[in-house]
Amino acid sequence: MTRRVALLRGVNVNGIAIRSADLKALFAEELGFGAVRTVLASGNVLFDTDERDATALRKRIEQALRKRFGYEAWIVLLTQKQVADVAKAYPFERIDDERHPYIVFGSDTAMLDEIVEKAGTVDADVEQMEPGKGVLYWQCPRGESLDTPVAKLLAKTRYKSSTTTRNLRTVEKLLTG
Repeated sequence: MTRRVALLRGVNVNGIAIRSADLKALFAEELGFGAVRTVLASGNVLFDTDERDATALRKRIEQALRKRFGYEAWIVLLTQKQVADVAKAYPFERIDDERHPYIVFGSDTAMLDEIVEKAGTVDADVEQMEPGKGVLYWQCPRGESLDTPVAKLLAKTRYKSSTTTRNLRTVEKLLTG
């Protein structure tokens, strides 16, 4: 049995409202996963499964989300251990009242590489970005997480189906369930 984490893209924003109880029911009852737990109301689901083919599992979950909730669903699927390793490797100062710590998760490493290439040299006075294993680590000033050059790049439609961003504090909450 493997503890998995599904990170849903675009939930409870732009008119896509999914209640945590409904999301939990989909994963537990319709998909048949064990020990299902949602974390916050931003599309984070922990669950147990014996299924080993992560690509097939991701596609099955995305199809179930589309059918049940009627939106173009994309997820990033990881093991809980992978999430723990990513959080532990966060390269920037973790306690900083001036900046938000983020992790950009990707289901397509080519897209993450493209983001790094397009971002070019990041102005460290504004924000920081560093590639990691299957993620991008990003830090930006508080109140500017939609306005910095990297934020604007991440918001492009091109990356919608393969990336999702979480605050480091949210990611750390995924490690306790």
